[in-house]
Amino acid sequence: TGWVRLFQDLSDKFARIFKELRGQGKVREGHIAEAMREVRRALLEADVNYKVVKEFVGRVGDRAVGQKVLDSLTPDQQIIKIVHEELVTLLGTKPVAFNLSGSPAPVMIVGLQGSGKTSFAAKLAVFARKKGRRPLLVAADIYRPAAVEQLRVLARQIDVPIHAPGTDVPVVEIAESALRVAKRDLCDTVIVDTAGRLHIDREMMAELGSVRRVLAPEETLLVLDSMTGQEAVRVAEEFAREVDLTGVVLTKLDGDTRGGAALSVASVTGKPIKFACVGEKVDDLEAFYPDRMASRILGMGDVMSLIERAQETIDA
Repeated sequence: TGWVRLFQDLSDKFARIFKELRGQGKVREGHIAEAMREVRRALLEADVNYKVVKEFVGRVGDRAVGQKVLDSLTPDQQIIKIVHEELVTLLGTKPVAFNLSGSPAPVMIVGLQGSGKTSFAAKLAVFARKKGRRPLLVAADIYRPAAVEQLRVLARQIDVPIHAPGTDVPVVEIAESALRVAKRDLCDTVIVDTAGRLHIDREMMAELGSVRRVLAPEETLLVLDSMTGQEAVRVAEEFAREVDLTGVVLTKLDGDTRGGAALSVASVTGKPIKFACVGEKVDDLEAFYPDRMASRILGMGDVMSLIERAQETIDA
């Protein structure tokens, strides 16, 4: 429901645009040009990065004025199909599987303070357990005692072991000892909640680099607060430049936000969106599917995600 609320306004605008096209007896290039102006306005109002909007509208417009569309008996459906395909491309083309092979397989979670890293760490532990893995949570935020205590509380809540040596232990030592503890306790997934800052600085990136060298993580996930809009895109660009990210996680998608970050991040960074946090509960985590997301934005619904959610919560 978070995704539905998030993109409802954008979805309504697309519906109006396509309805107007549908009302034309024969669609001309002028009609398409007007529709593209409306699409551009809708995306900018949704807080999508302006460069992303320009490229997106350009691609859709070029394809929409093709003879196949203009001569079609259902030009509005042809254009909806083009917009859907380009939205999928914008969101990352195809879903990127979250598959861990090692034992233990380290997962490093990075991001700014307040982005939802610690909550996501617990949600990811629940997700990994559903996949048959044995997760170990690691409290490596030595600068914020509240984060360590929060992870302890969450670990107890979901009944997952936690490695939390304390805030007076160097973060590199925490990472090294976490791998030893995981091997000793037969945990095959090591989820490391690293420290965030209020802003990106060299010290932060140097520390993340040191931890990364020790862990050699299979996954390095950047957690972004989707409510920060274009600031999230800027943060993603900086992290992608400094840290070898494998994917992005969008949090707080159940809030009152225009959602432009979700439509911009994959395109701007070249890194796939792997997860979406859609609520406060520990199982409010969804794998990200670009094609399903595009369908939701265009008001086509998302039956597959609904079915999968039902299968997880309702037994035979």
